[in-house]
Amino acid sequence: MEPQALPQPVESDVWIYRMVVGGLVLVALATVLGGIALAVMGQEISAAVIALGSAAIGALAGLLAPSPAR
Repeated sequence: MEPQALPQPVESDVWIYRMVVGGLVLVALATVLGGIALAVMGQEISAAVIALGSAAIGALAGLLAPSPAR
């Protein structure tokens, strides 16, 4: 078999995609829950926590949105 005939792992292995999405969901949930916990305790939510949650949610939106080619 030619090396070019083999499928790319990202195209053939659905577990890679699921692990990435699961990790981003965990980061987003941890950020939201951590922000709520900090707010309940009366502490200021740092900009890094907000940026981390925003980046995780943006990455999820990019991964889950349908591609224009399909």
